[in-house]
Amino acid sequence: MDKNPGSRDNTCEGLRRITDILPHRPPFLFVSRIISIQRGQLAVAEYDVPQDHVFFEGHFPQEPVLPGVITLEIMAQTAALAVLSEPGRSGQLAYLAGIENARFKKPVRPGDTLRAEMEIRSMRLNLCRARGRAFVDGQEVAAAGLIFALGV
Repeated sequence: MDKNPGSRDNTCEGLRRITDILPHRPPFLFVSRIISIQRGQLAVAEYDVPQDHVFFEGHFPQEPVLPGVITLEIMAQTAALAVLSEPGRSGQLAYLAGIENARFKKPVRPGDTLRAEMEIRSMRLNLCRARGRAFVDGQEVAAAGLIFALGV
């Protein structure tokens, strides 16, 4: 298992490691740190939800909540870490092709640290299926199955 020393790596080195694997860039990069990767099998990553994220201006001003689709995107980027870290996959894109059985159990708020734990269930040709859960303070906030199409 490829582990990141220390789970609070917010350094330039930590960001460089993330962007060496993922093609995403700010403002659409939703991984603050990699906790662990088992290439092609699973990944655990965290996102520090900013207090002042632009989403909260309209969702909802009186009761700010991270949109569920962004929670799914965080989960998708975490799964992509496991897939795209495999040898020979550098430079590929993981296009989200489907979402199965998504459930949202608790809201994610400004200042929360969301932890996504994603397992790759199958990989056939360029189609990948993943399943995982997201947590805040150890409590599950979401779960979903995701399907990716890999391309260049």
